[in-house]
Parts: sequence; structure tokens; C-alpha cells
Amino acid sequence: MQIREELAKYCNKVYQSGFVAAYDGNLSARISENRILITPSAKSKGEIEPQDFLEIDLNGNLVNGIGKISTENKIHLLVYKRRKEINSVIHAHPTFATIIASSQVEVNQPILPEVLLTIGKIAKCEYATPSTEELPKTMLPFIDFANAFLLSNHGAVTISTSIKDAFYKMEKLEHFAKILFHLELLNKKTLISEQKIQELYAIAESTYNIKINENNRF
Repeated sequence: MQIREELAKYCNKVYQSGFVAAYDGNLSARISENRILITPSAKSKGEIEPQDFLEIDLNGNLVNGIGKISTENKIHLLVYKRRKEINSVIHAHPTFATIIASSQVEVNQPILPEVLLTIGKIAKCEYATPSTEELPKTMLPFIDFANAFLLSNHGAVTISTSIKDAFYKMEKLEHFAKILFHLELLNKKTLISEQKIQELYAIAESTYNIKINENNRF
């Protein structure tokens, strides 16, 4: 599948999943070492078509396409500059992830084995005004290891080697946040023991080829 078609497909899925409303959110994909495709401003992700994406360089300059570049392009550019293995970025506002991002709840709690195995440690970033240079700066302490970021009072970002996996990371992040939200209401969580966590880390390294270190350890 061509990258524009695949990116459009997952823009539509992000909207259909309720991870964004109206014109919210932005998605991108790397197409070469120094070029990316990114969603334009003021376009619903449920209506995005392959020809709508704008091609920009890693300095944020428009290379090809017609329209206004997403104002959140700074988030995407930071990721692509710092993480050469990353080929896709999704920024969305999923309901429960945004609730947890905007609360005092500790997100890195060993509750779901799948989160430890496929997402790892989730970054919880301080608030910064959207579209400003300050917003990507809040991601800097975590940028070298995190694959999922909660932006305080704002939303979430997931990154991966493919747009498909970035979407599934967003889906899993929202699923986990929903479970965590309800567990906090119950106030009776059962956490995975340290011994079992170590077993999961062994599986992560042997089966998923995920290197576990102090940065992504719960």
C-alpha cells in the first residue's frame, strides 16, 4: 500500500475510534531521511484523503502540497530528529488517556502485562500551550526511550516504526487508561508482583526484542 493511502486509512481509523473530534489531532509518516508527510490544519481526520497530506522537511518547511501545515508539527519534527528508527507519529485526544494525562494519577502502574510488553514506560509530560515551542520541550526528558506520551490537559502521542503500529499503540494506551480510570474509582487495584514483572521483561527481550533498561522499566 502506498504511504499516502496507508496514512489516510489510519487518519480515518483514528477518527472512527473516537480518538479525535472535529479537526483535532495530527498524523505523520517519514518518507525519506529528511522528509515527512503530515496532515494539514483544519481538516477532519475522518475526511482526509491521500492527496491532502503535505510534504515538509525536518525544519518544518513546506516542500510539496497545498494547505496549512498542522500547527503541532513541532512534536513530529522533534521525534523524527531524535529517533531515527521512528517512521510515524500520531497525536490525538483519546478520552481516557486525556483524563489520566490531566490528573494526578500515576500512569506507570504494573496492571496490564500487554502494556509492559508492547508500550513500556509511558511518559507523562507537563502542560505547555499547544502549537508553541514549549510543547515539544515537555517531551524532551523522555524522547530517547518512550513510545507513548501523555500531554497534560491536552492528549496523547504515540510513535513507532510504522503508522499501523503507532495506531495500535494509541489504541492500547486508551484501553489501558480506561481500565486505570475505573480501577482508581474502585480504589482496589491488584498490581503485578515484582517477580512476575521480571518474567515479563524476560519475555519482552527474548520474544519482542525489546531492550529493558532503567528508562523503560516500571
